[in-house]
Amino acid sequence: MLSPSDLRKEIERRLRSYLSRDKSGIRKALLRLLIRAKSMTVPQIHEALSTKFDVTYHSVASMVGIVASKLGILSTHKMKDGALGVYELKAQYADLVEQVVAST
Repeated sequence: MLSPSDLRKEIERRLRSYLSRDKSGIRKALLRLLIRAKSMTVPQIHEALSTKFDVTYHSVASMVGIVASKLGILSTHKMKDGALGVYELKAQYADLVEQVVAST
């Protein structure tokens, strides 16, 4: 089991690695959206990203899923009607994500 500080370092390492493979800037844009908005659905994220990038709904959903599962910086819950998942940046990692995004 990792200590909280070790977990934070591991998340930072994964986040930097994830952003290092960002050729178009879309991953950084996704993280900036989540920093600013705090919680969003995939359709909202797709709408925001599609103004700047040529992306499909499926590719946005995949990116969000990767950020949630591999990086572990998002939490998710269903909307009241149960149709859409709402993704939120975990409060304990918000400053770390902001710092890493700003430095890359």
